Amino acid sequence: MNASGILGSRPEALERLARAGSAALVTKSFTREPRSGYPTPIAVPIPQGLLNAVGLSNPGLEALPGLLERIRGLGKPVIVSIAGSTPEEFAEIAAAAEEAGAAAVELNLSCPHARGRGLEIGMDPVAVREVAGAAASTVTIPVLAKLGVVDRLVEVAGKALEAGARGLVLINTIRAMAIDVYAMKPVLGHGVGGLSGPAIHPVAVRAVYEVYREYRTDIIGVGGVEDWRTAAEMILAGARAVQVGTAVITRGETVISEIVQGLQKYLQEVGATSIQDVVGAAHKN
Repeated sequence: MNASGILGSRPEALERLARAGSAALVTKSFTREPRSGYPTPIAVPIPQGLLNAVGLSNPGLEALPGLLERIRGLGKPVIVSIAGSTPEEFAEIAAAAEEAGAAAVELNLSCPHARGRGLEIGMDPVAVREVAGAAASTVTIPVLAKLGVVDRLVEVAGKALEAGARGLVLINTIRAMAIDVYAMKPVLGHGVGGLSGPAIHPVAVRAVYEVYREYRTDIIGVGGVEDWRTAAEMILAGARAVQVGTAVITRGETVISEIVQGLQKYLQEVGATSIQDVVGAAHKN
């Protein structure tokens, strides 16, 4: 599936992802009120991947029902990414997403550049437990906690699961920045942003591996997935599904079907009948 924030804000873009073979569709993060986001540039390619600081720009909850109504006929489950600053706010947005027709909600607990939201919540095990618990006790659809790279990731993941999260999304972009040496200022309008793409893939694989080893829970792996091999690494580490972000931007949404076809061939080569046969297989060897 696509990673949150990648072609996830307009019906036309989500239709393109559905045609490309995405098994599920993920919206960009919705907040209660509209957010205009950060000043441009908001995304800059660098040799290591992509830097972005969008600032959680979105039209707010009022626009969510219309978006889901427009894509209802695609026949794909829709995961609504949500972001808030308090447990009560997360619960309110989760309830609105369920009412609008979401198949699941993804709690954005890992945005690296939104003050008072995202990673500032996700690095605190107590806060993660409170947010996940508030959302899970409010809705009947699955709640997925999207976590970033923090010092106590395994502990934080455990708190989300204890509170009722049905699964985890690992990882988000990594806090980073680049400076234009001639302009002598950061290349992003916000200064600090998040790094995505190939550079963070080994970090994401490690995160999936360590969390799966501890909890054997459902995990969606994300971070530097750009072909069938990097997708397979995530699955072998313990992911049951993968999200693709930067590769969709750099190569187009057809990369999704290329990954699916490559994985099908890989399963034949290793004698597996389904993805389930190799989920977490790296822990058995």
